[in-house]
Amino acid sequence: MSLINTTGISKSYGPEELFSGISLSIPQGARIAIVGPNGIGKTTLLRILTGLEEPSSGTLHRARNLKIGYLPQEAVLDAQHSLWEECLKAVSDLRAQEAELARLEAAMSDPQQFEVVAERYGRLQETFERRGGYTYDVRIRQTLSGLGFDENDFHRPIPQLSGGQRTRALLARLLLSDPDLLVLDEPTNHLDIAAVEWLEGYLSQWDGAELLVSHDRYFLDKVVNQVWEMGSGYMESYRGNYSDYLQQRQQRWERRQQIYEAEMERLEKELDYIKRNIAGQNTSQAKGKLRRLSREVEAIQSLGFEAFQSKSWGEISAQADISEHVMGVSDVEQRIHSLRPPSNRPPQLNLDLKAVSRSGDLVLRTKDLKIGYADEGRPLFEAPDLVLQRGECAAIIGPNGAGKTTFLKTLLGQMPPLGGEVILGASLHIGYFAQAHEGLRPERTLVDEIEAVAPHLRIGEVRDYLARFLFTGDDVFKHVSMLSGGERGRLALAKLSLTDANLLLLDEPTNHLDIPSQEILQQVLAEYQGTILLVSHDRYLIDALGTQIWEIQPNQASLVVFEGSYSQFRAEKEAQQAAVQAAKRKKSEVKQRRSNGDSVREARRRRARLEEVERLITSLETHLEALSRKLEDPPGEPGKVQNLGEEYVRVQAEINALLAEWERLHGIVEQP
Repeated sequence: MSLINTTGISKSYGPEELFSGISLSIPQGARIAIVGPNGIGKTTLLRILTGLEEPSSGTLHRARNLKIGYLPQEAVLDAQHSLWEECLKAVSDLRAQEAELARLEAAMSDPQQFEVVAERYGRLQETFERRGGYTYDVRIRQTLSGLGFDENDFHRPIPQLSGGQRTRALLARLLLSDPDLLVLDEPTNHLDIAAVEWLEGYLSQWDGAELLVSHDRYFLDKVVNQVWEMGSGYMESYRGNYSDYLQQRQQRWERRQQIYEAEMERLEKELDYIKRNIAGQNTSQAKGKLRRLSREVEAIQSLGFEAFQSKSWGEISAQADISEHVMGVSDVEQRIHSLRPPSNRPPQLNLDLKAVSRSGDLVLRTKDLKIGYADEGRPLFEAPDLVLQRGECAAIIGPNGAGKTTFLKTLLGQMPPLGGEVILGASLHIGYFAQAHEGLRPERTLVDEIEAVAPHLRIGEVRDYLARFLFTGDDVFKHVSMLSGGERGRLALAKLSLTDANLLLLDEPTNHLDIPSQEILQQVLAEYQGTILLVSHDRYLIDALGTQIWEIQPNQASLVVFEGSYSQFRAEKEAQQAAVQAAKRKKSEVKQRRSNGDSVREARRRRARLEEVERLITSLETHLEALSRKLEDPPGEPGKVQNLGEEYVRVQAEINALLAEWERLHGIVEQP
């Protein structure tokens, strides 16, 4: 059963159509990602599917009583209560059941109501337990901790949280509410790597359906099993995760190119035959071919090469817009030459990063380095003696607030170290990409920004250059203050590529970039001949480029160096965690074996005692029987008779005590 179905939906704002003809189905248990360039309408589509907007045309159907949890890209959480109270709102139905159970418990104390109330109490308790009613406070703690909240934050008022923390608070509430369908728009924004990895694990075990938009390619690899690519006028589905999507997309592009080339060759041959025979002996045959070719060209223009090749002529005639008018030879030739391969490739950055001059082999070295601010009194972290060679890429990772940007600024000399020194190599030309794009001036236009770093370029050359970064037409005269986050990122990359740097310091270069732009940036950086220091949460980019991983560990106030790729780093981390878990299991097993050993010895001791008690009882019963016979024929001396009576009472009491011990031991020893 599908949770949501759409048929041919479109969305327009006035005369401008954002997208059209989208038909899709979201089944139960779906794990779907929507990818595509910025501005194509992904967020608008999510809002339509969740009911926040209506489509301009087409039909949409949601399953009855469908419960949707939606995280918008720019989440707004305005509340006056605490973070913990906000999370409790997600389990309000469980808390209502908890209150009802308490009321029923009180009612059951009345004997007259007991039978009626007890049955209802039992049913409600079973539902409450099955839905996690006895563990919801534990789930809240686990969710908040997983999303990077400290226990000190749990009872902080929402107004005291930062914007990123408010987004994470809303995400926590959504995860705790157990919706049928989670719709998440850029859920990894404001999350560091540890929190993203926790979210990956959480969503991988999620029982409901997931529909998400994300630029985090590594995250998509871990979470989804279907990718919908949304482009200008189309929506295509791919099976598998992001890496599978890349492979299948390339195969589709290649297949479409092959179809295009084969069809164009066929059309050219048909046209050549017509041109050679239209006025000759085979004129009737050539005219017939011209009539058919005219209709085929119109069908290809209407449906595209792939659809034309895969359909029968009856289907083509029913779907394509084909006129009855037969075109002339020159018109057909012109139409054929206007046909273009349908690659569905989005517009791409034309980014070029070149290290014009060669740096020395030793690019960077540190000694006894301490990073931090003098007024804080203690360093954010201390680094071992670092060495970065020409051509390497060191990826700097760590949680938010660990000091990654501060580290880069210290290496750049923009702020002094708290201790130690930074030694830069010879012949360095440094290019810096700032996370907050501090190098961009809000009052400048895009043209002004490029002319500031390349005053030798004429206005036409500046416009051509900006077009390589997808800024065309009058967009080049926009002020920086009017740009979106993705546009600012592209402008900052445009300026960076003009520096001819042989050492790049990149602070979150993929922030706000759509996936096509990330792919181009990754390719360009992989081919870059200089040296790179990369701060990023983009694990896909880190894994593709990193030759060293520098991990900042704020709990230990230290930086740890790993020589190798991110995949190798993760594998070693997982191996270490597995070793720790194995050690814990071994310790537990040893403790259990000792406990079992103690249990075995104790069982043997009890069985031996049981056998001893049985022997004592038998012996005492024999003695008691002898005393009984003597009392039946008592001696003549009164004192001896009294002694026999006292002995009889003592033995009987001892037998009773042993019988009680026997029953207790027998019950324990005979247990399975």
